[in-house]
Amino acid sequence: MSTQPYVHTSVGPDRITIEFFHPSGNSLPGDLLAQLAAAIRDAETEKPPVILLRSAGDRTFCAGASFDELSSIEDTEQGLRFFSGFANVINAMRKSPKLVLTRVQGKAVGGGVGLIAASDHVVASRYASVRLSELAVGIGPFVIGPAVERKTGLSAFAKMSLTPDEWQTAEWAQQHDLLQEVFETGEQVDLYIEHLIAKWNSYSPEALTELKRVFWQGTDHWDELLTQRAAISGRLVLSEFTRSAIASFKNKA
Repeated sequence: MSTQPYVHTSVGPDRITIEFFHPSGNSLPGDLLAQLAAAIRDAETEKPPVILLRSAGDRTFCAGASFDELSSIEDTEQGLRFFSGFANVINAMRKSPKLVLTRVQGKAVGGGVGLIAASDHVVASRYASVRLSELAVGIGPFVIGPAVERKTGLSAFAKMSLTPDEWQTAEWAQQHDLLQEVFETGEQVDLYIEHLIAKWNSYSPEALTELKRVFWQGTDHWDELLTQRAAISGRLVLSEFTRSAIASFKNKA
């Protein structure tokens, strides 16, 4: 397995598989976010109706933002640019005419929860768990918030946002619609994914595309909204509280 970060796309007869990897818990620095958004947009021209989004490794789906990159942000413009990376990925997922089917094999933090929430269907193992950690470092899940709230409702989003140190289980995440199916093993996850993709490929592509539009009705303003949210995070990341919290976290790591 590669030790270098990557976003790989492979196109098969029934799916476009997009896999990402970073050695730091599949975290997402700015360059990987840009590659991921581009891969999702590029998939629009391919024939299969399904994007299978996955990460490498066994027990961590995505650790969210790169703390190294967060600590290097020096002004609001850099902050806006970094957090807009997450906005661009979420918007690419919602705008894609393809169904985005996401495989979750383990923990998801912050932006990783955003990827889950922006998916059309999520299949996970029992090792999946979710946490919105942003408040603990003085920010907040502003950019991913609309996607998470859309799936879970405001109350569950508020609970996750205000308990940044608490992991929510796969069972909790399924009960609150972040995960659609949860299985005991990775093998069962992959078997069910194969079943779903085969079924979806047997349906009308036009009907699937129209359903995707229906699923995301009412989000046409998200280009502007998520940019506004990215600006909030980009400002807060410069605070002394956040600088100190990120430095403390990195020293413990």
